[in-house]
Amino acid sequence: MNARLVALLALLSLGCAGAPSKPQSPASSSESDIVQTGSPILRGRAVEVPAERITTAEMRDLVKRMIATMRAAPGVGLAGPQVGVPLRVIVLEDREELIAKLTPEERRERERVAFEPKVIFNPVLVPAGDERATFFEGCLSVRGFAGLVERAAEVEVSGLDENAKPIRWHVRGWPARILQHEVDHLDGTLYIDRMMTRSFSTTEQAKALYGGKPIVEIRRTLGL
Repeated sequence: MNARLVALLALLSLGCAGAPSKPQSPASSSESDIVQTGSPILRGRAVEVPAERITTAEMRDLVKRMIATMRAAPGVGLAGPQVGVPLRVIVLEDREELIAKLTPEERRERERVAFEPKVIFNPVLVPAGDERATFFEGCLSVRGFAGLVERAAEVEVSGLDENAKPIRWHVRGWPARILQHEVDHLDGTLYIDRMMTRSFSTTEQAKALYGGKPIVEIRRTLGL
């Protein structure tokens, strides 16, 4: 176990490595616990978690807090660095109550489907095929803004689940986009690094101007 990981685990046992020093219980987690852009922790490469550490009390508490924080935001994914812990762990979940806010056309075009919470340690992500898709993305660590991001339409991820058991997930559509967004966080990359800069907008403007419109029309309007 390298020295950096030892130090991170020691800090984690006290609360959180880069977020508020006061320990947070899962019940008290909120959007305010999410690290915002500008913090160096969002720009570093997160550290892998040894399989034998995944089932420790510290890691279980971290996972519970991440899921609670994601739901409270509300969001569909969260990575360790976003809660101040630069470890390679992500949580994801898309709920029907969030999807219900979309028009039928938006839901179809984005291939957005609900799925149960997933926890993946040390994820390895690979595109499946050459198909690409472009949609607006936001981020819990870049509050109030959105931008168009082109990503692989279909991916496969492998890693370890919360019980340190191997996991492999092959998905397309919105779940694939969530995975790519969260794995990017583990490598210090934000969606604003990948977005089409002409599309950068406040969330309110994006909803007002482009909500319910097909992506082809949005790109034409923006000259993309």
